[in-house]
Amino acid sequence: MPIRARRHSRGFSLLELVIVVVIVGIIAAIAIPRMSRGSAGASDSALSGDLSVLRSAIDLYATEHGGTYPTVDDIVDQLTLYTNAAGATRSTPNTTFIYGPYLRKVPPLPVGARKGTTGIADKAGDTVAWIYTQATGDIRANCADTEVDASGTRYNTY
Repeated sequence: MPIRARRHSRGFSLLELVIVVVIVGIIAAIAIPRMSRGSAGASDSALSGDLSVLRSAIDLYATEHGGTYPTVDDIVDQLTLYTNAAGATRSTPNTTFIYGPYLRKVPPLPVGARKGTTGIADKAGDTVAWIYTQATGDIRANCADTEVDASGTRYNTY
């Protein structure tokens, strides 16, 4: 008696392919909206983190300089270079310039119309990312009142 050789299918059946496509569709329907919200949330988190770093650097400067905050005109240099007790700056330390640097660089604004800018000033401008108040040491994002996060909180109030 001849033995019949069984034919083994090397591909997938149509039913198996349909099941896989349906499963991939369900996963995509769940994952895509979550990922799109994630990028906006990442920018919001970056803004909070950058403000925290800037505020900590300003506070540390004030602590080491007898309660005096960095000046509006020299804040970038005073936070990124070495300083003496009077707040004068220098790129290398010596026996007089012993404080700082408090930042490697000023972080760029991660949100809003001025996204990517790094300037610090006491009033808004096209290249100004951060609004700084020297009298109080307060710093905030240079964003319009209409620029808000997903929960409706204005970026300039972070």
